Amino acid sequence: RQGTEGLLAVLETMRAADVASTLTALPMKRRHEVVDALDDERLADVFEELSEADQRALLTHLSRERAADVLEAMAPDDAADLLGELPATESAELLELMEPEESEPVRRLLRYSSDTAGGLMTPEPVILRPDATVAEALAHIRNPDIPPALASLVFVCRPPTETPTGRYLGCAHAQRLLREAPFELVAGVLDKELETLTPDETLAGIARYFAAYNLVAGPVVDSAGHLLGAVTVDDVLDHLLPANWRDR
Repeated sequence: RQGTEGLLAVLETMRAADVASTLTALPMKRRHEVVDALDDERLADVFEELSEADQRALLTHLSRERAADVLEAMAPDDAADLLGELPATESAELLELMEPEESEPVRRLLRYSSDTAGGLMTPEPVILRPDATVAEALAHIRNPDIPPALASLVFVCRPPTETPTGRYLGCAHAQRLLREAPFELVAGVLDKELETLTPDETLAGIARYFAAYNLVAGPVVDSAGHLLGAVTVDDVLDHLLPANWRDR
């Protein structure tokens, strides 16, 4: 136990991806001790960096209730990817154990194929109303919990501002926001010409989209003009790399 506590102190200073790599190299008993000691938020971050095989193996070690708690703490798209790899009965059981407000966005993502924009997107990008100021937009993207790729774009929509939103109006690039006066309305600096992705866009199509427009994130909009979420370049790379890339 003393060795586990020392290891946990070291892991606390490491990025989640490096913790995941270290975790998979540990003997099973020590691995389980570390997993049991991590809080749900930290374990969720580590789960997102594990291969699918390692995710499933560790999930069997957790109680059903804790597994649901960890899934709630994961990004919805990562939780959907994991649940999509489980048997239908097990996936349904875990979804039922999750809080409804946490499981709903995951359920929506599971309706799409995992290799389409709808399956890859996060339903929780930065979304603001058109009357928000540049200062408000910058405050949102400064949030350290928002991944850098998602922080590169602010999406502006009519209410409601939770996905699926009201009418999508356009996006504001972070670099443009930095050049504007804080009191200006974000609606005045929108990129309205940027093409959007449909939820059934293929992985190859998304990769071409990012390459063509030099982006690291892009909006996913349905045929009625509602913003459904955003795809980021790391989601695309995760699916373009060989299936066992995390094990290397």
